[in-house]
Amino acid sequence: MAPLQFGALMIPYQTIDAIGPLDILSSASKKLIAAFEEADLPGMKGMTAKAIDIEFHHINETLEPVTLTANVRLLPSTTCDTCPALDFLLVGGPDPLAYKLSPRFAEFIRQHVAEGKVLFTTCTGALAVAASGVLDGKNATVNHAFVEMAKKMAPVVKWQKRQWVVDGNIWTAGGACAGMDMFASWVMTNYGMDIARFVFGALDFEPRDVEGALVLPRQHGVKSA
Repeated sequence: MAPLQFGALMIPYQTIDAIGPLDILSSASKKLIAAFEEADLPGMKGMTAKAIDIEFHHINETLEPVTLTANVRLLPSTTCDTCPALDFLLVGGPDPLAYKLSPRFAEFIRQHVAEGKVLFTTCTGALAVAASGVLDGKNATVNHAFVEMAKKMAPVVKWQKRQWVVDGNIWTAGGACAGMDMFASWVMTNYGMDIARFVFGALDFEPRDVEGALVLPRQHGVKSA
């Protein structure tokens, strides 16, 4: 089976909105886990077969770098015109007061969704994506600080205050860390708890479920005296 093709649209998003979810997927990837299994690290036997076969693409309109939050400058790996066919597309959250989705990005998103491929958004990414029309009539969420703004900017979207919302092939998450929780849930559902536990442990990450409760017992914590 061919590797999954996963793209991140390079709007000027808050860095963790995309990098957090991407690192969850990367930590669950065959490329990473195979190296650990080959090194005979404890608990890794047989894990490569359970891991995600995935390739990543960072997509811009040109190959010019994009400046994210904290002055992070990220180089695209491909463009809207040269990007291979994707299975998944992620849109992180830009400044909702300043960013306007470009016509080319809007077209790219619409085509992706129309083909039945999965679209993920995190934080204010749903507000940006709403301008493309793909959320019209859909249930969706956004960073909860911007729900009321979202209702005014895109009133045809059924905005909800939830950790994340799934409507057909569109997954939308609230704030940045809710986006990581959403991807943790996706990994658990599609690749099982063995891979998920490895990823959460490796990242020292304690994901929450859609109701905000911890998925697993605490992995760490300060003991009382």
